[in-house]
Amino acid sequence: MKFVILDRDGVINKDSDNYIKSADEFIPIKGSIEAIKKLKDNNYKVVVWTNQSGIGRGLFSMQEYKNISAKLTKLLKNCGTKIDGTFFCPHTPDYGCKCRKPKTGLLIDIKNKFNIDLNKTIIIGDSITDMQAGRRVGAKLIMVKTGKGKNHIIIHKDKLKNISIYKNLSYAVDDILINKELL
Repeated sequence: MKFVILDRDGVINKDSDNYIKSADEFIPIKGSIEAIKKLKDNNYKVVVWTNQSGIGRGLFSMQEYKNISAKLTKLLKNCGTKIDGTFFCPHTPDYGCKCRKPKTGLLIDIKNKFNIDLNKTIIIGDSITDMQAGRRVGAKLIMVKTGKGKNHIIIHKDKLKNISIYKNLSYAVDDILINKELL
Protein backbone atom coordinates (compact mmCIF):
# COMPACT_ATOMS: atom_id res chain seq x y z
CA MET A 1 0.00 0.00 0.00
CA LYS A 2 1.35 3.44 -0.95
CA PHE A 3 0.94 5.70 2.05
CA VAL A 4 1.67 9.38 2.77
CA ILE A 5 1.30 11.11 6.13
CA LEU A 6 1.00 14.90 5.96
CA ASP A 7 1.42 17.46 8.67
CA ARG A 8 -1.41 20.01 8.43
CA ASP A 9 -0.40 23.55 9.46
CA GLY A 10 2.45 24.77 7.30
CA VAL A 11 2.16 21.91 4.79
CA ILE A 12 -1.47 21.93 3.65
CA ASN A 13 -2.46 25.36 4.95
CA LYS A 14 -0.72 28.56 5.94
CA ASP A 15 0.55 28.45 9.51
CA SER A 16 0.44 31.13 12.18
CA ASP A 17 2.46 31.67 15.35
CA ASN A 18 -0.91 32.57 16.88
CA TYR A 19 -2.39 29.17 15.88
CA ILE A 20 -5.09 28.39 13.34
CA LYS A 21 -8.09 28.95 15.62
CA SER A 22 -11.03 29.00 13.20
CA ALA A 23 -12.15 27.78 9.81
CA ASP A 24 -11.75 31.34 8.51
CA GLU A 25 -8.05 31.22 9.44
CA PHE A 26 -7.56 27.94 7.56
CA ILE A 27 -6.14 29.09 4.21
CA PRO A 28 -4.69 26.42 1.92
CA ILE A 29 -1.19 26.89 0.56
CA LYS A 30 -1.35 27.30 -3.19
CA GLY A 31 -1.41 23.89 -4.87
CA SER A 32 -1.73 21.83 -1.68
CA ILE A 33 -5.30 20.63 -2.20
CA GLU A 34 -4.49 19.69 -5.80
CA ALA A 35 -1.34 17.89 -4.61
CA ILE A 36 -3.43 15.71 -2.29
CA LYS A 37 -5.74 14.94 -5.22
CA LYS A 38 -2.72 13.86 -7.31
CA LEU A 39 -1.66 11.45 -4.58
CA LYS A 40 -5.17 10.03 -4.28
CA ASP A 41 -5.51 9.76 -8.08
CA ASN A 42 -2.31 7.69 -8.05
CA ASN A 43 -3.68 5.25 -5.44
CA TYR A 44 -1.98 6.63 -2.36
CA LYS A 45 -3.64 6.55 1.02
CA VAL A 46 -3.25 9.99 2.60
CA VAL A 47 -3.69 10.87 6.26
CA VAL A 48 -3.10 14.06 8.20
CA TRP A 49 -1.34 14.13 11.58
CA THR A 50 -1.13 17.32 13.53
CA ASN A 51 -0.25 18.80 16.91
CA GLN A 52 -3.10 21.06 18.00
CA SER A 53 -2.00 22.39 21.38
CA GLY A 54 -4.27 25.41 20.88
CA ILE A 55 -7.06 23.14 22.14
CA GLY A 56 -5.14 22.31 25.33
CA ARG A 57 -4.23 25.98 25.76
CA GLY A 58 -7.89 26.99 25.55
CA LEU A 59 -7.33 29.09 22.41
CA PHE A 60 -10.03 27.24 20.47
CA SER A 61 -12.51 24.48 21.19
CA MET A 62 -12.75 20.91 19.97
CA GLN A 63 -15.78 22.04 17.97
CA GLU A 64 -13.72 24.72 16.24
CA TYR A 65 -11.06 22.10 15.44
CA LYS A 66 -13.85 20.01 13.88
CA ASN A 67 -15.02 23.06 11.89
CA ILE A 68 -11.47 23.54 10.54
CA SER A 69 -11.32 19.84 9.60
CA ALA A 70 -14.73 20.16 7.91
CA LYS A 71 -13.40 23.05 5.83
CA LEU A 72 -10.47 20.92 4.68
CA THR A 73 -12.87 18.07 3.85
CA LYS A 74 -15.05 20.45 1.82
CA LEU A 75 -12.08 21.89 -0.09
CA LEU A 76 -10.92 18.38 -0.94
CA LYS A 77 -14.44 17.31 -1.96
CA ASN A 78 -14.73 20.36 -4.22
CA CYS A 79 -11.49 19.19 -5.86
CA GLY A 80 -12.91 15.68 -6.27
CA THR A 81 -11.00 13.87 -3.54
CA LYS A 82 -10.71 13.14 0.19
CA ILE A 83 -8.18 12.08 2.79
CA ASP A 84 -8.26 8.71 4.50
CA GLY A 85 -8.03 9.98 8.06
CA THR A 86 -6.91 12.65 10.50
CA PHE A 87 -4.95 12.10 13.70
CA PHE A 88 -4.28 14.92 16.14
CA CYS A 89 -2.81 15.66 19.54
CA PRO A 90 -4.73 18.31 21.53
CA HIS A 91 -2.17 18.47 24.34
CA THR A 92 0.27 21.16 25.36
CA PRO A 93 4.00 20.33 25.36
CA ASP A 94 4.10 19.99 29.17
CA TYR A 95 1.20 17.49 29.30
CA GLY A 96 3.49 14.49 28.90
CA CYS A 97 1.40 12.56 26.40
CA LYS A 98 2.71 9.99 23.93
CA CYS A 99 0.90 11.49 20.94
CA ARG A 100 2.53 14.92 20.66
CA LYS A 101 5.25 15.18 18.04
CA PRO A 102 8.17 14.49 18.21
CA LYS A 103 6.84 11.46 20.10
CA THR A 104 5.51 8.67 17.93
CA GLY A 105 2.12 7.84 19.47
CA LEU A 106 0.07 9.17 16.56
CA LEU A 107 2.29 7.37 14.05
CA ILE A 108 1.78 4.10 15.93
CA ASP A 109 -1.99 4.75 15.90
CA ILE A 110 -1.85 5.31 12.13
CA LYS A 111 0.27 2.17 11.66
CA ASN A 112 -2.19 0.08 13.66
CA LYS A 113 -5.35 1.48 12.06
CA PHE A 114 -4.14 1.03 8.48
CA ASN A 115 -1.85 -1.97 9.06
CA ILE A 116 1.06 -0.27 7.28
CA ASP A 117 4.82 -0.60 7.35
CA LEU A 118 6.11 2.80 8.50
CA ASN A 119 9.45 2.04 6.80
CA LYS A 120 7.59 2.23 3.48
CA THR A 121 5.59 5.32 4.42
CA ILE A 122 6.37 8.88 3.36
CA ILE A 123 5.99 11.66 5.94
CA ILE A 124 5.85 15.25 4.74
CA GLY A 125 6.27 18.02 7.29
CA ASP A 126 7.51 21.55 7.84
CA SER A 127 9.09 21.21 11.27
CA ILE A 128 11.95 19.44 12.98
CA THR A 129 9.46 17.63 15.24
CA ASP A 130 7.81 16.06 12.18
CA MET A 131 11.21 14.84 11.02
CA GLN A 132 12.25 13.61 14.48
CA ALA A 133 9.08 11.55 14.92
CA GLY A 134 9.33 10.18 11.39
CA ARG A 135 12.98 9.26 11.82
CA ARG A 136 12.17 7.38 15.06
CA VAL A 137 9.81 5.06 13.17
CA GLY A 138 12.01 4.70 10.09
CA ALA A 139 9.72 6.52 7.65
CA LYS A 140 10.86 8.17 4.43
CA LEU A 141 11.06 11.90 5.21
CA ILE A 142 10.31 15.01 3.19
CA MET A 143 10.58 18.57 4.51
CA VAL A 144 8.85 21.52 2.85
CA LYS A 145 9.96 25.14 3.05
CA THR A 146 6.44 26.42 3.74
CA GLY A 147 5.19 27.09 7.26
CA LYS A 148 8.04 26.68 9.75
CA GLY A 149 10.10 24.83 7.15
CA LYS A 150 12.26 27.66 5.86
CA ASN A 151 13.42 28.62 9.37
CA HIS A 152 13.74 25.05 10.62
CA ILE A 153 15.92 24.15 7.62
CA ILE A 154 18.34 26.91 8.63
CA ILE A 155 18.23 26.32 12.39
CA HIS A 156 18.38 22.49 12.23
CA LYS A 157 20.50 22.07 9.10
CA ASP A 158 22.75 19.38 10.60
CA LYS A 159 19.74 17.35 11.84
CA LEU A 160 18.19 17.23 8.36
CA LYS A 161 20.88 15.24 6.57
CA ASN A 162 19.47 12.73 4.08
CA ILE A 163 16.05 14.38 4.15
CA SER A 164 14.59 15.59 0.86
CA ILE A 165 13.61 19.26 0.93
CA TYR A 166 11.07 20.88 -1.41
CA LYS A 167 9.60 24.33 -1.95
CA ASN A 168 6.10 23.14 -1.00
CA LEU A 169 3.76 20.13 -0.95
CA SER A 170 2.99 20.43 -4.65
CA TYR A 171 6.66 20.14 -5.64
CA ALA A 172 7.17 17.24 -3.22
CA VAL A 173 4.19 15.32 -4.60
CA ASP A 174 5.27 15.86 -8.21
CA ASP A 175 8.64 14.36 -7.34
CA ILE A 176 7.10 11.45 -5.42
CA LEU A 177 5.03 10.57 -8.47
CA ILE A 178 8.05 10.75 -10.79
CA ASN A 179 10.74 9.35 -8.48
CA LYS A 180 9.56 5.85 -7.61
CA GLU A 181 12.76 5.32 -5.57
CA LEU A 182 10.99 6.91 -2.59
CA LEU A 183 8.68 3.92 -2.37
